[in-house]
Amino acid sequence: MAEEFKYSCNTASETLQWIHAIINFIAPYRYFLDAHVVNFFKDRLWEPVDKEWMDCLRKESVGNLLRIPSGVVQDHWPGSLKEFILTLRSLSLSREQADFQEFSGMHIASLNNVLAQGMNHKKKHEVEALSALVSLVAKQVGARTVVDVGAGQGYLAQVLAFDYQLSVIAIDACSHHGKITDARAERIRKHYAAKMRKNCSEQREFSVPKTVTCRVLSSDTLSALSNSPVENDHAGNQHLSQKCSVSQPSRLAEDILPSRSYSDSTLVIAGLHACGDLSVTMLRTFLECDKAKAVISVGCCYNLLSEEAIDIADSCCGFPVSQGVKSAGVMLDKNARDLACQSADRWRGLDEHAGLHNFELHALRAAFQIVLFRHYPNILLESPAIGRQGKALRRQQNQRILESNLHHGGPSESGEPRESVSFLHEYSSIQSSKNCKSRAVDGYSLFVKFCESGLGRLHLPHLEDTAYSAVWRESESYFELIGPYWSLRAALGSVLETLILLDRLLLLQEYDSDLEASLLPIFNPVLSPRNMAIIAKKIRK
Repeated sequence: MAEEFKYSCNTASETLQWIHAIINFIAPYRYFLDAHVVNFFKDRLWEPVDKEWMDCLRKESVGNLLRIPSGVVQDHWPGSLKEFILTLRSLSLSREQADFQEFSGMHIASLNNVLAQGMNHKKKHEVEALSALVSLVAKQVGARTVVDVGAGQGYLAQVLAFDYQLSVIAIDACSHHGKITDARAERIRKHYAAKMRKNCSEQREFSVPKTVTCRVLSSDTLSALSNSPVENDHAGNQHLSQKCSVSQPSRLAEDILPSRSYSDSTLVIAGLHACGDLSVTMLRTFLECDKAKAVISVGCCYNLLSEEAIDIADSCCGFPVSQGVKSAGVMLDKNARDLACQSADRWRGLDEHAGLHNFELHALRAAFQIVLFRHYPNILLESPAIGRQGKALRRQQNQRILESNLHHGGPSESGEPRESVSFLHEYSSIQSSKNCKSRAVDGYSLFVKFCESGLGRLHLPHLEDTAYSAVWRESESYFELIGPYWSLRAALGSVLETLILLDRLLLLQEYDSDLEASLLPIFNPVLSPRNMAIIAKKIRK
């Protein structure tokens, strides 16, 4: 069974040991990592998987399949299958949200309605936790300035400025986001000023985020913003051309923190779900810029990481970044990086109906891939994306359900609308189609609609019914394998994300002994699956 050894990452050697354990374990399962589920039927992706595993899981309940990515096994499963799943669990970072009461001086305050305006529940949860953490770290390193990288519409920047009275520079590539940040900040400032006047309290200056529009392509970009002219608008905010030319990575503080505007010369770099390579750029800039005393990075979008230059010693790609992982010669490729974005907590949170629907959409899309392969092979060279047409079909179906219920007596005994029960059980209906011809017809009809919708999105002509029926006959007997296969593959997601995060942590640990670096799960993983923050501080006096 899986080792009871508890991996740790307190030092570079411990982190590297954990990384090597992951690399060695996943090596025999490249067929999972390299696979693209849309090719499930076309490439017969289930064939390399242990036949005993698939024979067992094809009979398993959907609920048990959905718990596989979380490391939950059943007693009656083969020993090798249980060992595979439990070892993956032992190699993965714990995602349970940290108990912030253990952090001296940290208090997560609930945002008022003005600051929270426009945020959904997920974003509010993230901003509340991260802003409190950034404020605490800034206090620990003696910094009063925060650079919010990939600031978006400025939610984090505004809370840091108005609630925590920090000087904040909000950097984003989108000028529209900068304008929204400025306008939103001005509304918040006016609200607080009016409240102070109403309460007859002493008027004070508010810390308002300064916006910088720049496409951050490298640590050089982030570190040398002043190589292009910066102009102050009427509100004092800075706007920089996206076509900036940059060179010296050590110039971040001088470039965006001119001494005439800021009283201190130290800063904290922070980012909430900075996309792809941007999270790595933050870490490199922190290491290269003397005035950056701390970094708090919560990454996302591993599928957008660059990997092209693994054989170049000073490569600035997004993965791998540490010398330890580079030396191991590890490559993930896009399909594996996509897989690293899976969320075991989200899988476990699905009910059986939603799980069935999820498997069904994968099966329909995989069968549609055969249609493209046989009748429009040239389009596959372009890696066609048909969007979320399965979800569009679901919305259309639900609208028909709603309209039908208004005229025909409401929901079924289960509480679901009558047609909704039928639709959500379409996948299980297909599995039972040998015993019920009408259910097979319903499943086939859904497949044809899916294909016609997909061809329409790709601007391709529809086919004769015989073309669809031929693919359907070949595929339907294997539909029951897609749930087990996709669940087993998804179980590797948390380990791949762990590898990516440990690689980033090791980059920091390799750099300097006068540096503290750690990984901390700061969000509820069900609300925010990308919940791991990398926190690093320079401790040299």
